[in-house]
Amino acid sequence: MLRPFQLVGRHARLEPLTSEHVPGLAGAAAGDRSSYAFTTVPDGLDETADYVRAALAEQTGGQVLPFAVVRTRDDAVVGSTRFLDLAVLGRPGVVLPDEGRTPDVVEIGSTWYAASAQRTAVNTEVKLLLLGHAFDAWGVLRVTLKTDARNQRSRAAIEGLGAVFEGVRRAHTTASDGTVRDSAYYSIVAAEWPAVRDGLRRRLDRARQEPQVTMQHSAVPNG
Repeated sequence: MLRPFQLVGRHARLEPLTSEHVPGLAGAAAGDRSSYAFTTVPDGLDETADYVRAALAEQTGGQVLPFAVVRTRDDAVVGSTRFLDLAVLGRPGVVLPDEGRTPDVVEIGSTWYAASAQRTAVNTEVKLLLLGHAFDAWGVLRVTLKTDARNQRSRAAIEGLGAVFEGVRRAHTTASDGTVRDSAYYSIVAAEWPAVRDGLRRRLDRARQEPQVTMQHSAVPNG
């Protein structure tokens, strides 16, 4: 399997998720939870510990790399995100990537943030770090992003990245509220990455000029 790694930017740092992040994640999720209607976000220390254990169990399966999101200005844990469904193409069945065979396709999802980090430069940079690693370090062909089809804010945020809408997968999975969820699927392919990268960099340049700026479409949970 792929070894966990850290990604560092000016506004955010992505640390491989461990049990040591449980208190910070629980604190991050303890504020205003009104934006979590369509996303699974743990509530309290016990749920957060279960959430981290489940993510790490999936990581051992080889198709998931989960991260804690740390805000660099105060080293506060402000959320979580992950690479999902990492796969190598070209052979029958699902071939899992490892250090010798990096993935050809990935998904970015299971993303949520503390209220204090929402609509800030943190998520913009997190997306830039993750997409940059996927396309520039791994050389992937495609990155998938999906969200509950009802989550219009998340859909607008994904479209704001420059991702292409592919359609809605009906009755796809169980939603965070226990109902059956339709999922809206989006993707970015390698040929589109330079334009997406430039757009994200322009957002971050504006944030550096005005450190307290609110970033449009920047921190809506998705997964």
